[in-house]
Amino acid sequence: MNNKEIAEIFWAIADILEIKDENFFRIRAYRRAAQNIENIADDINVLAREQRLNIPGVGADLARKIKELVETGRLAYFETLSQSLPAGLLQIMTIPGVGPKTTKLLYEQLKIDSVDALEKAAKNHEIAGLFGLKEKTEENILKGIALIRQSHEKILLPEAMRIAGLIIAEIKKVKEAKQISIAGSLRRQKETVRDIDILVGSNQPQKVTDAFMRSEVAAEVLARGATKSAIRTHEGIQVDMRVVAPDSFGAALVYFTGSKEHNIRIRELAKKKKLKINEYGVFEEEGGRCLAGRTEEDVYRILGLVYIEPELREDTREVEAAAAGKLPKLIKLKDVRGDLHVHSHWSDGTASIAAMAAAAQAKGYEYMVISDHSQWLGVAKGLTPGRLAQQKKEIEALNKKLKNFTILRGTEVDIKSDGTLDFADDVLSGLDIVLAAIHSGFKQSREQITERLVKAMQNPYVNIIVHPSGRLINERAAYDFDFEAVLNTAKKTNTALEVNCYPKRLDLDDRHVRKAKEAGVLIALGTDSHAPEQFNSMCLGVSVARRGWLEKKDVLNCLSCKELRKRIKKWI
Repeated sequence: MNNKEIAEIFWAIADILEIKDENFFRIRAYRRAAQNIENIADDINVLAREQRLNIPGVGADLARKIKELVETGRLAYFETLSQSLPAGLLQIMTIPGVGPKTTKLLYEQLKIDSVDALEKAAKNHEIAGLFGLKEKTEENILKGIALIRQSHEKILLPEAMRIAGLIIAEIKKVKEAKQISIAGSLRRQKETVRDIDILVGSNQPQKVTDAFMRSEVAAEVLARGATKSAIRTHEGIQVDMRVVAPDSFGAALVYFTGSKEHNIRIRELAKKKKLKINEYGVFEEEGGRCLAGRTEEDVYRILGLVYIEPELREDTREVEAAAAGKLPKLIKLKDVRGDLHVHSHWSDGTASIAAMAAAAQAKGYEYMVISDHSQWLGVAKGLTPGRLAQQKKEIEALNKKLKNFTILRGTEVDIKSDGTLDFADDVLSGLDIVLAAIHSGFKQSREQITERLVKAMQNPYVNIIVHPSGRLINERAAYDFDFEAVLNTAKKTNTALEVNCYPKRLDLDDRHVRKAKEAGVLIALGTDSHAPEQFNSMCLGVSVARRGWLEKKDVLNCLSCKELRKRIKKWI
C-alpha cells in the first residue's frame, strides 16, 4: 500500500469515529497522522520495513497499524469499525460539504445510506427542512456529487509524478534508452491528470518495452506493441509509453506534450511556412526533406519561435509571444528565497519552530514566516494574544542564534463572517507580516465572501490573503466570490495573493495567477507546512506560478528578507 492509500484509511477511521461520537482528541490524532503520511516524501513501505516510522503525529499505536497495513494490505481495526456502519455512509462522507454530522443526520432521519439515495433525495427536495439544512444544501450536495464523480477520473499532480518517477527509474536501467521524458498534461504540470505519458528515444524499442512491462507499478498490461505500449497501475491509472528514434525525439516530445490546442496552433504556423510538423519531425511540404526533429528547440526555431516552456503550452497567446520574442523568463524553484506560510506546534503543526527553521535552512532559504493560526480556530489550537507574545520571545531567542537566516513573526489570522479579523490591530501591528484567511462560512453569498476578502485587505496590517478561493482539489469546490473586485482591492492596498503549495489546494490556480500578474498584483508562495517534510511542496507552487506566466519580479519570496519587508508595506 502506498502513502495515499494508508492516509485515506486513517481519514476514513476519523470520519467513522466522528459519526460514532468518539473522543475528539482520538479523531484529531487520526486526521493529523493522515495529513502527515500523505505529505511525506519517503515511501511508507520502506519506512515501515526499516522501522523508521518516526512520522510527526504517528505514535506507537498508529505505527503498529501502519505496519499491519504494509505487511497484510488490511487493517483489522478499520474493517471492524467499517462494519459497524452501512457501507454507503463512508462514500457519502467524501462528498464536499457532507461531513460526518450531516451524514449521520441524513441516515437517522431519511435512512439515506448511499450516494445514489442521497442524489435522489436532493433532487426530490427531501432534504431541505431537516435541522439546519436548506434548499441551498440540496444544491451544494448535487454539485458535490458531480465533483466527486469527476475526481475519480483524475489524480493529483504529485501522485502522478511519483508513479512516473518509478517507471522512469526502471527504464533508465536500459542502456539502449537514450532519452526519457514525461509528456502530456503531466509535463505541462496540470494540477490533476487523467493518465501518464512517457516518451523514450531508442533504436531498440523492444528492450525499452520489456523494462516498462516489468515495472513494479504495473498491475495490468493494456497494450504491447513495437513502439506503443500501455499499462494500468495498481492505483488504476493508465500509463502510455511511446518509443521513437532519437532523431525524432524532440518533435515527438513537442507533439506528445501538447496541449492539443497548442499543437493545432503550431501546425497552422507550419502550414503558412509551407512546412509539415508531426511527431517525427518538421518537413518541407515539397520534397519532404526533414528540417528538424532531434530537439524541441530545433522544432520551434524552424517555425520562427523561441523555445516555449511546457507549462505555457495551452494556447493562451504563448505562440504569439514566442514569435515576438516576448515570452516571460519563468520563475524557477531556485529563485525562491523563503517560505511565507509555515506552522509550528504552537498551533496545529507537528514540529517546533527550531525544527521548522532547520528544515527551511536545509532548503537553502534565507527566511520563513511562522504563521500559526489565530485564536478563533480552536480546532487548530489557535493562539491567543498572550500565547502570541510568548511565541515572540521564543522566535527572538532563536533569531539571535541563527546565522544567515531569519524567522519572521506572523499569524494566519481568521477573517470572520462579517469581515472583521480575529486579532485587534494593536496585536497585528506588532508582527512582521500578517496572513489572512477564510476558514468558515464557505456557503455565504458571492457578495458576502467578496466583502469579507475586500475588508480584510483594507486593513493596514494584512499583507497576504492565503488560499484565497478556499478550494480543495477533488474534494471541495472554490467558494463563489468576485475575483476582479479582489484583484482591484489587492492592487490598491498592496496586498499579495497566495499560491498555496499544499497539493490538495494549489490555490490560487494558474488562471487566477495569470490575471493577478496582468493586474500588477504580487503573488506569495507558501507551502502551508505543518511538518518539515512539507517544505518539499514548494515545487508545486512554482509549477502553478510558471503556468501563470510568473517571473521572479512577480513573486514576493524571490526577494531578500530586507527587500521583502520594504515591499509589503501597505499603501492605505
